[in-house]
Amino acid sequence: MATGKAAAASGDERILAIDVGGTGLKAAVVDAKGTLKSERVRVATPHPCAPEQLVDTLAALVQPLVGTHHPTLMSIGFPGVVRENCVLTAPNLGGKEWYGFALADKLTARVGGLPVRMINDAEMQGFAAIEGHGIELVLTLGTGAGTALFRDGELMPHLELAHHPVSKSRTYDEYIGNAAREKAGNKRWNRRVEKVIGILAALVNYDRLWIGGGNAARLTFKLPPNVAVVPNAAGIVGGAKLWQPKSVRETRQLPQANRETGAFR
Repeated sequence: MATGKAAAASGDERILAIDVGGTGLKAAVVDAKGTLKSERVRVATPHPCAPEQLVDTLAALVQPLVGTHHPTLMSIGFPGVVRENCVLTAPNLGGKEWYGFALADKLTARVGGLPVRMINDAEMQGFAAIEGHGIELVLTLGTGAGTALFRDGELMPHLELAHHPVSKSRTYDEYIGNAAREKAGNKRWNRRVEKVIGILAALVNYDRLWIGGGNAARLTFKLPPNVAVVPNAAGIVGGAKLWQPKSVRETRQLPQANRETGAFR
């Protein structure tokens, strides 16, 4: 099975970029620079969402793009912890049934065996936003709150800050996720996000903070000079950057992963 260890993009590739979200599943074909070469397609994310159900839904979503635009590579951004193209956690999609699920390989087997790389969705969005200098942090505001950390353009090991306590017993997801926004209202939610930005600044000492996700458009307060909002489409555009040389740390693997079954021994 083709995996993320395939050669990086050389410039002529057509990359099928897939953004898996807690609310919507999006896909498009982009070139190596991230320029759209197809229309964007989207369907709602099934809930509840079993692993094989997601494979079926994504395969149906991207099949017209594959048949028309003939992509040569595939990138997937997934809302959870990902290692060696396998899912470790999927907090907004399901439970233990997701652990060790080889989503990338199972999906590419359905669409022609394309070489595939899969990372966390905030990380993939970050590749489209970062400038490649210093410490850059990405915060996505969507169904939950995702983060990704980069140093001089290189992706750092993933931290699940979304599930770390931030206020009393509430995690970042529970404090500034979409359910929290709907319950608290936009005004109070904005105050919470502003507070979180201050916490992250003290925690990470980032040079730049990039804010993405569907709810980034709901921010109403003045952002600090080193903080900026990025378009929600960055989750697709970042799929091109995932095939550049600095995108994947090959040491970030789980040993003894069974790539055929997706299980870990």
